[in-house]
Amino acid sequence: MAQSRLLLLVICFGVLQSGYGQPSRSKKAVPTRQRDTATEEDDVRTQIDKLWQEVNSLKEMQALQTVCLRGIKAHRKCYLVSEQAKHYHEANEDCIAQGGTLAIPRDVKQNDELTDYAKRSSPASKDFWIGITDIVKEGQYVDVNSLPVTFFHWDRSKKEPTGGKRESCVALSLAAQGKWHDEVCRSQKKYICEYLIP
Repeated sequence: MAQSRLLLLVICFGVLQSGYGQPSRSKKAVPTRQRDTATEEDDVRTQIDKLWQEVNSLKEMQALQTVCLRGIKAHRKCYLVSEQAKHYHEANEDCIAQGGTLAIPRDVKQNDELTDYAKRSSPASKDFWIGITDIVKEGQYVDVNSLPVTFFHWDRSKKEPTGGKRESCVALSLAAQGKWHDEVCRSQKKYICEYLIP
């Protein structure tokens, strides 16, 4: 279906180009028939613009499906563990560049699924960045979209969060069965990206 729309788009573009490539020879009043042709050409241009938008949307969907095949699907989202460690801000930028964000567990079930997936994907890693920080105001945790966090899964056996202003980024710990701890944002860790499924 996407190929047939792309073909139609190419044909329409060719028709438009052949009509617009010729210079005007006079400045006389435009007859009604030519005005109708101009209106039709505008309609064709509008349709071409819509087709381009659909093609781009299909490309995004295809890219998302590729991500989902490599990661896991859960709760109308796809998750993908990184292959290399980065500091928090680089990890966040990498997820955004791929069309997602750092993962934000919203409840125990999502946190457990992320923990299980991280164990399967990268069993040698012990911590993963998730999309939660208190960089702006100490003790006030927000997600990467600057929304207040309402679910927490701190490792209370280690009295987390413990870092004060020095440790402002949150990591999910496999060693602590998916509990969270705060960490220095410049630390190198693997991370989990999250992508919304439309």
